[in-house]
Amino acid sequence: MQLKGCFTAVVTPFKDGKPDLPAFRKMVRSQIKAGINGLVPCGSTGEAATLTPEEYAEVIKAAVDEAKGKVPVMPGVGTNSTAKSVEMVKKVEKLGVNGVLAIVPYYNKPTQEGMIAHFSELATETRLPITLYNIPGRTGVNMLPGTALALRKKFSNIIGIKEASGSLDQVSEIVNGADKDFAVMSGDDSLTLPMMSVGARGVISVVSNVAPKEMVEMCAEFLRGEIEDANKLHHRLFGLIKALFVETNPIPVKYAMHLMGYCAPDMRLPLTTLSEKHRDPLKKALINAGIKLQERSALT
Repeated sequence: MQLKGCFTAVVTPFKDGKPDLPAFRKMVRSQIKAGINGLVPCGSTGEAATLTPEEYAEVIKAAVDEAKGKVPVMPGVGTNSTAKSVEMVKKVEKLGVNGVLAIVPYYNKPTQEGMIAHFSELATETRLPITLYNIPGRTGVNMLPGTALALRKKFSNIIGIKEASGSLDQVSEIVNGADKDFAVMSGDDSLTLPMMSVGARGVISVVSNVAPKEMVEMCAEFLRGEIEDANKLHHRLFGLIKALFVETNPIPVKYAMHLMGYCAPDMRLPLTTLSEKHRDPLKKALINAGIKLQERSALT
């Protein structure tokens, strides 16, 4: 599995309180048609924290079925228990995935030594490619560059990191210290281009749920050396990117997918539907970015 370009952190739609698998399958097909480089179901954007184990498996299986090997499927895995995280990895192995995106354990606030021990267990227990996921804003702790590099040195199946620390210095340190086969992927849509300028290879994106062609092309243009064209796309999408993070992800992007006719805007508690005051600005941002809307009349 090659970490490069734009992977979409796919939304999980709900209907009548359950995952809307037909809507999800439609989303996945549209992503593949748009040329996306990979799919990440059941991450934070996919509301994995509120899915039952059975629902989690159903959503991932649907992604694998629709992908049909055309693009890699790399689901989100990981808990704040190492033993449970290993169980989760073994479970998705059986579903035919191509790799896993493994988050730094949250709430427990492990030390750097604890992170190394945790991911060493995961890497030892699976042959699947593992992408580390560093997002201090959600986990409460920051994986330092030295920790990521130490894990890569120990395990060849740790192939990259999704970096959402917001630090270009941290990205630079990882890129400078890593071998050529270890990939850094942006975990912040708005920082994708800046991160790529210091060596990141792409993004695991929320925005590509609604603008897959544009995000794929922006990454591809940068990698081809067409920096000015990539920069123009970044600025064209910037207002939309900001609008999609006006409330906790994935609240705004779920509502945007609703406006595009893909699904209901339903969230699972403790997340709630996008606030009324943010709906018109989001709609305008979508229109300004050239996104076609097709709101279902039965929904609000």
